[in-house]
Amino acid sequence: MSAAEGPIVGLLVGSESDREAMQPALDELESRGISYEFEVRSAHRNPDAVAEYARTARERGIRVLIAGAGLAAALPGAVAAHTDLPVIGVPLRSRLSVLDVLDALLAIAQMPPGVPVATVGVDNAKNAAVLAARIVALA
Repeated sequence: MSAAEGPIVGLLVGSESDREAMQPALDELESRGISYEFEVRSAHRNPDAVAEYARTARERGIRVLIAGAGLAAALPGAVAAHTDLPVIGVPLRSRLSVLDVLDALLAIAQMPPGVPVATVGVDNAKNAAVLAARIVALA
């Protein structure tokens, strides 16, 4: 996909501090020539902005969403609750977690029926991008 066609993968994190952990996804998408957009929107601090982003993703040409989150990791589920697009969650380590990322992993993997979120390994943003590329290739 050329950048002229607009982004087809949307990447979200809840805090600017998560950008470094998500960089492998950005690098992977760039290496594959897949256009993307990167946004910082917090499911806890600004849930309306997350909902608006997810609801309007399809009309902006987005086909897959990747959400990286640590701690309570509400972002991937919040995104999935507001779109029918595929959502891939990346559980991220946080120095603030008393459960050493288990909280984020379970929050993303244990979604209720009807709100699917694909989950990749801890801190494995690259695999999220590879999965997004495979999903895009199906279209």
